[in-house]
Amino acid sequence: MTKREKKDPSVTNSLQPTRRDRFLPAELLGISAGLAVFVGLIVLIATREFILAGVALGIAFILSLVLMALFALAFKPTAAEVEDIHEQDVEAQEKAAGHGDTAKPGEAGRDDRRDGGTPRGH
Repeated sequence: MTKREKKDPSVTNSLQPTRRDRFLPAELLGISAGLAVFVGLIVLIATREFILAGVALGIAFILSLVLMALFALAFKPTAAEVEDIHEQDVEAQEKAAGHGDTAKPGEAGRDDRRDGGTPRGH
């Protein structure tokens, strides 16, 4: 039984995603699609070329989706989210230790430096 299962139900229920959190991806897709259609229509009206308008629509959709996703990631997590992240890290480390894995999370791409691991300037 994990620590998460041992918790009080009121604590675990508060960690469930809210309706707003569940619909955030759909919201980002909708706003990006609306912006892309707007750009596509403007290009279509200005040039009267469907292919160019389609290309502009696709580019605007992808750029707006990527930028809005990056902005959504920029928000600071709440205290409950930080606690949940730490619990998941501890569970992953315990699971890795139980299977005989010696690598800790985050060390997979690390190279061995001879100078004691101090980073060098670029």
